[in-house]
Amino acid sequence: MPTDRTESPVTAFILVKTTPEWLAMTVAERVQAFTTQVVPVIEARTHGVRSRFYDTEFYSARVTDIWVWEADDHDAYRLLIDALRETPFWDRYFTVVDLLVGIENGYARTYDLEPAATLAT
Repeated sequence: MPTDRTESPVTAFILVKTTPEWLAMTVAERVQAFTTQVVPVIEARTHGVRSRFYDTEFYSARVTDIWVWEADDHDAYRLLIDALRETPFWDRYFTVVDLLVGIENGYARTYDLEPAATLAT
């Protein structure tokens, strides 16, 4: 096993379900709420995080959206979750159904192996 390790980026899959309060808003109100009540808190309290948002409500009744976050390290991820919990995103506009957190190819890093992945050619 390798002895010189570097911190791996952390990937978090935040599985959420919209609340009636969120759905009662117009699209413009949702954008306004998100950009004024959620984004500024994340930007002020975190560093080294990036996100992507996936709609799943047309495939799942339990989870309506998946918010994928990449954080430079575990501290950045912790700060992100702390920031989100201070906003109406958490349990007001969305119910957090599950948090799935992992390290991409963690096993390969542990055993100094090439990642087993399928690549498009």
